[in-house]
Amino acid sequence: MRRENGSCPLMPEEVGLLLRAMAYPSQTIIYLAGSETFGGQRLLIPLRALFPNLVDRTTLCSETELLDLVSPEAPLLADNIFRPALQKSEQQVIDEWKKAGPRPRPLPPPPDRPIYQHEKEGWYAWITETDKEPDPSPMDLRKQAHRLIWDALDYMVSVEAHAFIPGFNNDGSGWPDFSGLVIGQRLYERASSRTYRPDKKKIATLFNIMRDDMYHPKRNWTLSVKEHLNRSLSEDGLIWQSLLSKPKSFLSHPLPECSCRIPSVEIPKQIKGKDGRILYGGEEQCPKWMHSARAGGAIDNDKESAEDNEDAVEQLESDVTDVTSCLTSLIDHDEEWDPND
Repeated sequence: MRRENGSCPLMPEEVGLLLRAMAYPSQTIIYLAGSETFGGQRLLIPLRALFPNLVDRTTLCSETELLDLVSPEAPLLADNIFRPALQKSEQQVIDEWKKAGPRPRPLPPPPDRPIYQHEKEGWYAWITETDKEPDPSPMDLRKQAHRLIWDALDYMVSVEAHAFIPGFNNDGSGWPDFSGLVIGQRLYERASSRTYRPDKKKIATLFNIMRDDMYHPKRNWTLSVKEHLNRSLSEDGLIWQSLLSKPKSFLSHPLPECSCRIPSVEIPKQIKGKDGRILYGGEEQCPKWMHSARAGGAIDNDKESAEDNEDAVEQLESDVTDVTSCLTSLIDHDEEWDPND
């Protein structure tokens, strides 16, 4: 049900089938951003079988090159490392058994299974012991900072790519997502770049048609995929993206506010949304909300410049006072000086 509503992401295998339907050759180099999101290399096997030149940041960069992206870091004290209880020796167990009291006694419980380090990492370390999540440790914060740097690297590669197809965007949370930010940046910098905007509902319907034989689609299915993806590159895709993404995140579709202003006579058509905003087409003047933001910024700049001028005047007055006092002291010294002394 969620898949038919367009709430599920496109899996790597499905993206590979879409690219093959668009007649991309198998030698095409594909960069997969956020490869760990899909659950490991196992789910990437079908996509790698279709396009062997599948790469990500871990295959393009060595571990040393990735660590060079962050500045030298001081070692952290491992205070929160889980240490299992000390194992008792055989002699200690025998002595405790002899001192346990009168017989008959129940047999001692079997020895506990050793607890490994990977079983005490992440939320596994506290979910069975406490009800509240503990504060992140310095090591957790450092790992989160590293993930942000790796995401920034994926973002730069995605923005500069020859073509971009999002696996998942518009999750409905109202917050900007990775794919939405990439689409908005590519639209702002190079509107002519090949950025696919597939409708996940339509794609789910197409895959349901040939779910039994996905690797041998019929010609009609291939033509339908080509038509849908090519339309997502045209004006229809821009209008659909603006209707879907812009009310939730301006950064995912920064047009026409961040585009050049041209007279409305030269515009073939203007499409407006329910709130009156222009979704596609130019504007003769900037929107009202941009005017108010610009006015607020101008007022702040005027205040800052006035404060800077006041500071400069005060500094100049203090300098003049210092120079005057210095000259006065020199004159007094000359009057008191006697050459016969």
